[in-house]
Amino acid sequence: MRTLGVDLAAAAKKTAVAVIEWADGAAHLAHLSLDVGDEEIVRLFGSSDMTGVDCPLGWPDAFLPFLAGHLAFDAGPVLGYDGIEGRRLLAYRDTDRFVTARTGLIPLSVSADRLAHPAMRCAVIQAKIARDAGPQARDGSGRLAEVYPAASLKLWEIQARGYKGRGAPEAEKLSSALADLTLKAPWLDLAGYRDDLAASDDMFDAVIASLTARAVRRGQTQRPGPGDAAAALSEGWIHLPSGHLSGLAGG
Repeated sequence: MRTLGVDLAAAAKKTAVAVIEWADGAAHLAHLSLDVGDEEIVRLFGSSDMTGVDCPLGWPDAFLPFLAGHLAFDAGPVLGYDGIEGRRLLAYRDTDRFVTARTGLIPLSVSADRLAHPAMRCAVIQAKIARDAGPQARDGSGRLAEVYPAASLKLWEIQARGYKGRGAPEAEKLSSALADLTLKAPWLDLAGYRDDLAASDDMFDAVIASLTARAVRRGQTQRPGPGDAAAALSEGWIHLPSGHLSGLAGG
């Protein structure tokens, strides 16, 4: 099995990918790169069994009718989202609320925060994948799943708080998080990429995304329940690990 992890930025710069090959109870980091364009992501998707992307795959279901009402000067749909509670429905998806309830983490809003540009790029990448390999369900039931490395790290009990950034404190915390990962996943062969991972939180997140893709493929993530299933197909669904990190290597 091959899993692809994508830490997606708004442009190729700072976009990282990681391919992990799984066999005989072990995992091998076969490919790791930074500053990756769309076509490379689509190519790697084609040669992987499961892909985890750290980016929203869709927008809140409430967002489109709100915009359509605004464009049409139709006050009804717009006034239906008056007040802070209404705006929260426009800003956050069902899966965002699910993640917060389960982990205490608050994902960035795809419609009202810095994720908007990467999500637009992700929509184009999804269209390119659909063109070449067929549409992929946004709930993760196909070969593409939405992941959230910060949540995966927390649920796998890897000490990684505050590792994102370019300063000396962040670099130290990234190095510590990498050490904790290698300690808790001795079956993961970093194949000479350890220094690269210690120098780039984007590459590190791509590896965590690839590990989470493995969890998705093995059925070791929390799936949408009956109340979330319909929204997950349109909005996307963040897959949270439901088992231990050690459970990824077997089989």
